[in-house]
Amino acid sequence: MDESKSQAGSLQSDRELCSIGEAADLLKVSVQTLRLYEREGLIIPYRRGSKHRRYSVEDIERIRCLRRMLGEEKVSLAGIKSLLAMIPCWKIKDCPSTARESCPAFRQHSKPCWVISHRPWVCADANCRTCSVYTMVSDCQTLKRVISDLTISPGSL
Repeated sequence: MDESKSQAGSLQSDRELCSIGEAADLLKVSVQTLRLYEREGLIIPYRRGSKHRRYSVEDIERIRCLRRMLGEEKVSLAGIKSLLAMIPCWKIKDCPSTARESCPAFRQHSKPCWVISHRPWVCADANCRTCSVYTMVSDCQTLKRVISDLTISPGSL
């Protein structure tokens, strides 16, 4: 990343990716913290042929949201994973009811769908990094809106 971008403290577009070290500096966290978030399934950084982690503007905003939940809201990592598991991926992907019945993401609420192994046929070959379920919730406000819009019916309040 060039000097002007790192001095500005932000990335200019989704096309501009920064390294794990640059992302850590931008977010004022350690590289180990970013790796922990990845291990926990909270973020999915881009990977190129070199296997180096690269972070987009949306990744940086997602991590800022995570940091706010952890620091200001006092939500644990397990709590955040449970919140992300509440994203109704079956509605977003329009899964048929027969697929939902056998889908671990539909049955459990402890981790987001992109962390689950043995995904059903609908998502078996999907790249979770580019899936709409993952990409549509890159910030806290959107996460809140998606969960409420897709899980609360208008007459239930």
